[in-house]
Amino acid sequence: MKVLFLGGAGDMAASMIDLMKNERGLDKVTIADIDLDRAKEKAAGAGPLFDAVRIDSNDREGLIDVMGKGYDVVINYAGPFYRFERPVADAAIDAGVHYVSIADDYDAYLEVEKLEDKAKKKNIKVLTGFGNSPGLTQLLAKKGCNAVKTPTGIAVNWAAGANEAVGPANLLHLFHLLSGKTLQWRNGKEEYVPCGKGKKVVEFPPPIGRLPVFYTGHAESVSLPRNVPGLDFVSVHGGASPVFDIKVVRFLAVLGLTKTHARRERLFRMVKPIIPLFQSEKAPDKSVGRVEVWGTDDGGKEQRVYYTYVGHIAFITSAPCLQAASWLCAGKLDHLPGGVYAPERLLPDPGEFLKELSSRGVEMTYYE
Repeated sequence: MKVLFLGGAGDMAASMIDLMKNERGLDKVTIADIDLDRAKEKAAGAGPLFDAVRIDSNDREGLIDVMGKGYDVVINYAGPFYRFERPVADAAIDAGVHYVSIADDYDAYLEVEKLEDKAKKKNIKVLTGFGNSPGLTQLLAKKGCNAVKTPTGIAVNWAAGANEAVGPANLLHLFHLLSGKTLQWRNGKEEYVPCGKGKKVVEFPPPIGRLPVFYTGHAESVSLPRNVPGLDFVSVHGGASPVFDIKVVRFLAVLGLTKTHARRERLFRMVKPIIPLFQSEKAPDKSVGRVEVWGTDDGGKEQRVYYTYVGHIAFITSAPCLQAASWLCAGKLDHLPGGVYAPERLLPDPGEFLKELSSRGVEMTYYE
């Protein structure tokens, strides 16, 4: 398997590189990043199978040129994905190479979904949103839908510990997902709701525990209703521990400081020096998720299941993504035509995939 790893010099990518070092069947990894010096440093520390190249995700022709140099798959960590998911996936299709990303924004999903016909014609698979949320959350949601006879509702909930390592793209994403409005699924149709509202309290596994969460602009609430028929309700709520961090970002959004990408970039430059002030030794250094599915059995009696997961955010984001790329290159998905695949569409029965993720160290608990 020959991999072009876009955004591979970023903070979130470190765990993926560690996983790749021990991945069977890996022949080559090119770490592609706009920061060539850092990409070379990462490659040098990773071993002989790794090299580096400079690439700018805004440079379409440059992307196509590099992607077309014999790679089996492109793995994309270059965010924010509300800017880069569709154009980078489109470049991969034109380069004739399969694509896997950790894209997390709902509007990024809506845009990349438009490439379905083009990907199908080129017989290229675009696997979008294969991180933890979205990604692992959809696989657990699909598992729940298979466990409930007639599923009608899904609630996706996630929370991040404030001591998790984050980089510029992560903060730009946070500014985006708590700004403006996002789509949720209500009474069998899409409905816009204000990001940062819809407060509810969720019981997460340790080290987070009970925490308020809010409407956030992740992709599950737009992808799940499109790929799982018959649902009346799908929601996505997210938060952070301590909750003060979310309140600060939401306050900045209300002031209009996160309304556009340019404003988010300016805000990031302003707050970067004081980010350590929002971290403390007491804050959790792991992220968690809880996915609930409900419906009825054959007799009309309510059925309800839920699943949780916990881990360092970079690891629980990287493990599903690398595994999806490995399955793709190993031929496990050859029976599927080209197209754009969210996790729940790619794997109608995610049992084997989840079992393998567990063997990789992803900590999940099933309540059925």
